[in-house]
Amino acid sequence: MLIRQIGHAEFLIETEGGIRIVTDPYGENCGYPVQKLRADAALVSHGHHDHNAVENLEGLQITVDREGIHTVCPGVRVTAVKGFHDDAQGAKRGETLLFLLEAEGLRIVHLGDLGCPLNENQTEQLKKPDILMIPVGGFYTIDGKTAAETAKRLQARTVLPMHYKTKYIADWPISGPEEFLSAFGAPEKEIRRDIEALRVTAGDLDCQPRVAMFKA
Repeated sequence: MLIRQIGHAEFLIETEGGIRIVTDPYGENCGYPVQKLRADAALVSHGHHDHNAVENLEGLQITVDREGIHTVCPGVRVTAVKGFHDDAQGAKRGETLLFLLEAEGLRIVHLGDLGCPLNENQTEQLKKPDILMIPVGGFYTIDGKTAAETAKRLQARTVLPMHYKTKYIADWPISGPEEFLSAFGAPEKEIRRDIEALRVTAGDLDCQPRVAMFKA
């Protein structure tokens, strides 16, 4: 499986069989350069402009934007779990979906715009991901400290921080990844920085970094 971060909370996940899945595609008014991608499936956590721009995807066959278990194609299953975009049960910013993608013997979790700690039921459904994509910037989502606690509670093998301040959204009231990295406490030798892509299989998980930071 090959994983690339397009920007923000948008990732392109490509299976060895050639199935292409895009998470939370952002729109032109997000700030990041828009890439027109070919995708078989899109995972859309909620309806905000920086997460739901499926119009930028070509060849799209299925959009997962509701709670439940979805078969994207044979051997690729997505479980969408309801979460909240804030710490007030959705009263401020509504709901968000939390995704568990299962394919090729891997568990990939994308936490959308999670705005509060996970409850026991959510933790049970999403626990022990091989790859965890988690927001760390705060303000609109959980902050770095809460993200670190969440990653540890889930027992994530490899963490991909997302939804944090970069040069493209420098005026957003969110933070960079530094608080998360400090609170998570992974040794520098276990952090891989400025990568273009992450290739992972069920057989090489012990060789993967604890944290992978994509080139912004």
